[in-house]
Amino acid sequence: MKKFIFVSLIFIVNQVNVSAQDSALLNLDAILKQMELNYPSILTYQQNAQSWQAKAEGSKAWMPPTFSSGVMQFPYDFSMINEKDDPMNQAGVVFSFEQMIPNSSKLNANKQYYNSLAEVENSRSQWTINALNKEAKTLYYFRYINEKKQGVISESEEILELLISTAEVRFSNNQSQLQTIYKAKARLAELKNMNIMLAGNISESSIGLNILMVRNVNTKFIIDTLIQPHKYTLSDYDSNLISNRSDIDAMSKSIQSMKLEEQVMRIGIRPDFGIRAEHAEMFGMPNQWSLMGMITLPIVPWSSKMYSSEVKSIGFKVQSMEFEKQQMQLMAQKMIAEKLSMLNYGYKQYENYVNEIIPAFDNNLQANLRAYNQNTGDLFELLDAWEMLLMKQIEMYDQLFNILKLEAEYEYEIQLK
Repeated sequence: MKKFIFVSLIFIVNQVNVSAQDSALLNLDAILKQMELNYPSILTYQQNAQSWQAKAEGSKAWMPPTFSSGVMQFPYDFSMINEKDDPMNQAGVVFSFEQMIPNSSKLNANKQYYNSLAEVENSRSQWTINALNKEAKTLYYFRYINEKKQGVISESEEILELLISTAEVRFSNNQSQLQTIYKAKARLAELKNMNIMLAGNISESSIGLNILMVRNVNTKFIIDTLIQPHKYTLSDYDSNLISNRSDIDAMSKSIQSMKLEEQVMRIGIRPDFGIRAEHAEMFGMPNQWSLMGMITLPIVPWSSKMYSSEVKSIGFKVQSMEFEKQQMQLMAQKMIAEKLSMLNYGYKQYENYVNEIIPAFDNNLQANLRAYNQNTGDLFELLDAWEMLLMKQIEMYDQLFNILKLEAEYEYEIQLK
């Protein structure tokens, strides 16, 4: 018997440990860190940046040299090849080597251009992280609020079940009305339905967070039980915050990249050089060699026109992107000011719920409970007081979620992790 009890205790302890491992505590920072390391869209930008960096590293490489060989001026009458003193015997075997020498300014310009494209991808990666941070925060806060609502519902269920039991006893003594008892039971059923809905919301949030962390959607975890608003104020508004945003930085770097591409096109009219060496092994004549230098001529009209038109096209594109950047800055200023203004009023509403509304309705419920216990109150009025308190508690948590969501949106606008 003792052995059975001992084995059972070990089994229970193991189950508790497994449950604890399956339901690890994850705070918001841990979730954001896992998401940044694992989410595919972030990794996509990082790989693209590395791709451009790799291309930049090889952009200063020369084209490989060309080696060729072949026969030269062979007669159809092969017997002439053996006639050493015949001036008509000019046959031979030629070996040639050719190497193009690119303009160093072109190579440097290409390298700078490719590096700028890598910087654009890095900035886009940071902005993608910022957008996903907002999504993760919203899901995290949504689960937190629904768990808080579940706590309120559980407390309300306990109160309501006690009231129903008391009312049924009083009904047997003709001290309570049957229709009020039915109303209370209907409210209890509604609470159970609401609890199911909240459980569904919590499951939805957990699935979304697991997806962002690239984990199995059914992985269980627990979250912080106490989250407070940061309480941003209108004095926090600073137009310089916009300059830190990665999307605007990506636009600035894209403009710079376009200018570097324009520079590549301008330098494209500069000549490239080359060298060609030949050796001819002659059969009836002395051996011969030749050495030639080469230069490209992109300044000719049919070639330079292409470069000039590309430069003009890029110039217009840069101007267009400058206007787009200004629009992004204006919209960012608008969104930041709006979020701070909405938060300013939201904080006041939430504080009013916490300090005024909830205590007043709680006092109303307590007064009705005392009157009901003293047989001077009515169950119908008590149910109304209970329902009003529950409704205002739910409204308070809805307001808290609106605040937390607005703060996540504000942090997104200023790119604050």
